[in-house]
Amino acid sequence: MRNIPVNLSGFKLTITEAPTLKMRENENKELVVATDHNGVQQYVVALFAKPVARDGQRAGKGEEIRVTLATEPGEGFEEGMRVELIDATVSAWAMGDRSGLSFRALGLKPAGERGLSSAA
Repeated sequence: MRNIPVNLSGFKLTITEAPTLKMRENENKELVVATDHNGVQQYVVALFAKPVARDGQRAGKGEEIRVTLATEPGEGFEEGMRVELIDATVSAWAMGDRSGLSFRALGLKPAGERGLSSAA
């Protein structure tokens, strides 16, 4: 299954590596900008996702995730900033003996900011 909508509202998302262009190796082992099937440049951001403490319980352990962004995130997203993902999805992947989850989102917005939608 691909591109399953995911609700991360129960997590605090903190930038650990600011958004940058996503790079991949081409057939000549050269780094090139990754694009989607329409040729649109992709971006990547590293986030620390930590569960929010609820009902007097301790928050669980967090985990770093890398999220591919479908749009240029804009200025001002820096390490340590709390953010939310716009239209986040997750997909399972497997290559040989390796497997995992791949996170994608349309974009980023500062945590708690209202009025932004997937059309932003």
